[in-house]
Amino acid sequence: MEARAILKNVPTSPQKMRLVVDLVRGKGVTYSLAVLKFQSKVGAAYLHKLLLSATSNWQQANPDARVEDADLYVKTIFVDGGRMLKRMRPAPQGRGYRVRKRSNHITLVVDSKVKAVVENSEPQN
Repeated sequence: MEARAILKNVPTSPQKMRLVVDLVRGKGVTYSLAVLKFQSKVGAAYLHKLLLSATSNWQQANPDARVEDADLYVKTIFVDGGRMLKRMRPAPQGRGYRVRKRSNHITLVVDSKVKAVVENSEPQN
């Protein structure tokens, strides 16, 4: 069974967050947590917390299973653009330059590899 977690209005640009997201897409949860913990980019801290939340959501949906035995992996992860704060910055000759402060939304889905193997090993009639 899969579990998901969504984080909205993260105050970094979607382009910068996608660089961090690409590091963990399709990887195991334990590996991803280790990579994100020591990643120097700002978005890694947000993604680390979101991955812990998705793992906790999976644990609540499967109370009888252990996270260590389930072999969880990042099934789907994507970044969408969020709201944009528009500000003005003073420019020469009385003009104003527009500054767009971007944000993003992250959707993360984790799933268990063990369950997928068990379903395929059953004999078909």
